[in-house]
Amino acid sequence: MKHTLEKNILRVLLIFGIISFINLMRKPPAKDWLLIFLFKGFISTLLDNIIVKKGYIKYPINLFKSFDISFIFDYLLYPINCVYYNQVTKKSNILGIIVKSFYFTIPMAVTEYFLEKKTSLIKFKNGWNSFTSFWTSSITLLMSRAFIAIVRKANNIPVSKN
Repeated sequence: MKHTLEKNILRVLLIFGIISFINLMRKPPAKDWLLIFLFKGFISTLLDNIIVKKGYIKYPINLFKSFDISFIFDYLLYPINCVYYNQVTKKSNILGIIVKSFYFTIPMAVTEYFLEKKTSLIKFKNGWNSFTSFWTSSITLLMSRAFIAIVRKANNIPVSKN
């Protein structure tokens, strides 16, 4: 029962993530949002696996014991964050896209810093820190935005005025 607080935090985040996923998929165009969600989940999992194997981050407590990565973050919370980011920037110019990425990555980095300092959910090692997470998160958000822009362009899908 030593890590009850951490397990409860993960349970709340899981429930929050499931509810958020259902909510964001209700906004059109749902296929774009699902594509971004899956793309971001893939990228997050790939990068987190590398970072964990290299010894930069460790997740001592996990609801899903068979994963070395943060399952809830990589497969649910971060992809959801990315979809909301893409919804907010759908009609933005390049400067707006970049600036708005910080609206999403700064709170994530601050939360991650707090969780690293005050809980056993995440531990940074070998020079990794919240700032490193901040800039890597910013880059991957921008990658996801570029990805969906390329997909839309390739399919000649006009941006709707929703």
